[in-house]
Amino acid sequence: MMQAANSNATETGGTHDFVTVFVGETMFGLAIGRVHDVFIPAGVTPVPLAPPEIVGLLNLRGRVVTALCLRRRLSMGPRTEDGAQMAIGLEQGGETFALIVDGVGEVLKLGADTHEPVPINLDARWRDLTLGVHRLDGRLLVILDVDALLAFGANHRTAGAA
Repeated sequence: MMQAANSNATETGGTHDFVTVFVGETMFGLAIGRVHDVFIPAGVTPVPLAPPEIVGLLNLRGRVVTALCLRRRLSMGPRTEDGAQMAIGLEQGGETFALIVDGVGEVLKLGADTHEPVPINLDARWRDLTLGVHRLDGRLLVILDVDALLAFGANHRTAGAA
């Protein structure tokens, strides 16, 4: 159903709301319906033998939350700037995740007029984690597939691992 909705978006003219997040200068979008919280992560406890994307566990209002680094999940280089990081609270399969990002922007309401499918030249490490892009005033908003982003298991790959 979701694929049909995306392919017919031009015909329906509907809009979608996205929370924008930043990793370095790159702007990503998360469907607002998937975002439950925006907060400053604190008190992260490392998890031994966890995949490199897992920063650790933290307590969010009495719930144990798995903290996932978006920068590492997208195989981007280490963070060079100082300052507080932000976290986006997401839920998947009854579990809560904190997606650690460099910054959080605004909520954008976007229509089919700016939406494009995943570009063929998009980094191969990102292709399976992306639903498409929106071109906005000289900037590219990469829409992330939250389900794929949080999928850890048999099909989980650690790109860049030697």
